[in-house]
Amino acid sequence: MIKSSEYKAYSKFIENLAKKLTRFYYSKLNKPFKVSNKLKGKGYDPVTSADKAFEKFIRKELKKAYPNHQVIGEEFGYKKTNSDYSWVIDPIDGTRSFVIGNPTWSNLISLNYKGTPVVGLANFPILKKFYFNTSSTSAYVNENGKKKRMKVNSKATFSKMKMSAAFHGGLTLKQQKKIPKILKRMQFPCADALSYSHFAEGKVDVVLQCSNKIWDIHPLIPIIEAAGGIVSTWANKDATKAGNIVCSSNKSIHNKVLKILKPVS
Repeated sequence: MIKSSEYKAYSKFIENLAKKLTRFYYSKLNKPFKVSNKLKGKGYDPVTSADKAFEKFIRKELKKAYPNHQVIGEEFGYKKTNSDYSWVIDPIDGTRSFVIGNPTWSNLISLNYKGTPVVGLANFPILKKFYFNTSSTSAYVNENGKKKRMKVNSKATFSKMKMSAAFHGGLTLKQQKKIPKILKRMQFPCADALSYSHFAEGKVDVVLQCSNKIWDIHPLIPIIEAAGGIVSTWANKDATKAGNIVCSSNKSIHNKVLKILKPVS
């Protein structure tokens, strides 16, 4: 774990970075952009010129503030150093949304200490809000300049829970048929990082997703946990391993959802 003074310094840095990223978007990137497909005909995984511009901007800010820290980014790979600290970057989480003008995309960044995410940021430039944590037990949303502490809905029950879920092609139809209780409860669409952020605010009680990479989930783990949530893989392993992820607002719900997911985990 890191010291409280370190939490204070790093959370202040990411608050300022969120504001800089939003200004950067409106001053430099709110214009036509180029799109290419990473999979080149074997599927669709878009990357835009804005993804790359955002990551370059973030890396530049990190280099100025913490030149010895390691950096892992979706678009430009791994900068290795001897530091125990590493930053994990998803410059645009929800690139498909970005491409079609859906405002739910975000910038995701985490600070990891010895591989464990300790500070996270989910910044939504179009929605003019960002989510972050200031300690292991304090998480906040800043919307239109107003900062509000967040807590999950810890009193939620399994019978009345609100679930946001998406499989992203990670489950075959045959596999989906093995979890009918989940299919019946998928009442709310999953909007990538925004769904996890809504979870931290107590607006939904469970979020399920398939096929996460580390930059998709590492920035969200410290926010989820600081808001009182539980997060793991579907096999109840450490969520930092990424892959299929579930977060729940209390242990009772989490255990019941994991049991239902067992045939496909």
